Formats: sequence, C-alpha cells, structure tokens
Amino acid sequence: MKPQDHILLIDDDDVDVMTVRRALKGLGATNPLDRAVDGVEALEFLRDPKNPRPGLILLDLNMPRMNGLECLAALKADASLRLIPVVVLTTSKEEVDRTGSYGQSVAGYMVKPVDYPQFVDIMRVVRDYWITCETT
Repeated sequence: MKPQDHILLIDDDDVDVMTVRRALKGLGATNPLDRAVDGVEALEFLRDPKNPRPGLILLDLNMPRMNGLECLAALKADASLRLIPVVVLTTSKEEVDRTGSYGQSVAGYMVKPVDYPQFVDIMRVVRDYWITCETT
C-alpha cells in the first residue's frame, strides 16, 4: 500500500476509531483514513465514484444495520469491490466469526486487545504487511 492510498475504517465505535487514528499516526502511517459507521454506509461510500477507492478496508464485525459479516459478503459479491483487501479488526473471539470471515476471503483477522500498546502492535503488523506486499 502506498502512503497516498486511502484506508476505509468501518466501525461504529468512536473510541475505536480514535484509537485506530492515533495508532496509525504514532506509527508514521500517512494514509488518509475514511470512515463508515456500518456496512450500509460503507457500501454507499464505496459505490460512489466521487469517493477515493481505498487500498485497504479495516472492518469491525459488531455494528448496527449491517454487521461486518453481512458487509463482507456484499463486498465480495460485488465485482468492482471484491479485490479490495479487507482486514477484520474486531473484539470477537468467536470461532464462527473467524471462520465466517476467512470463508469470505479476508486478508486478516485481528482481535482488538484492551491494552493500547498491544493494539499499536496489531496496527504495526497490518501496516508492515501492506508495505511488504507493495514492495515485493
């Protein structure tokens, strides 16, 4: 992922959004971060040609209106969106959520830790993976 590539964060929790922004900034990631509060808003954003196409989607699972697994299914069913890499970033440790996510071809499944330094470590892994993928 290039520094100018947008990241779309799909998460309804303002504190989690602030934490992601803070962690990425602390890691020196300069990517613009767009936000949708649920799957419905995310799909509207992604299907609007005026909006930038993200290089990466960070997806929470527990959201109102359209949850993360429903959103993921819609993303993967849409030929124009299915190749955007998606990393699930959730508090869910449920095996059904993990297998459901990987069954929809997510690029990764990260459980949000309560501890902020551990969260930064997770975001570092995500950032480093995408930097490595871009250079190889």
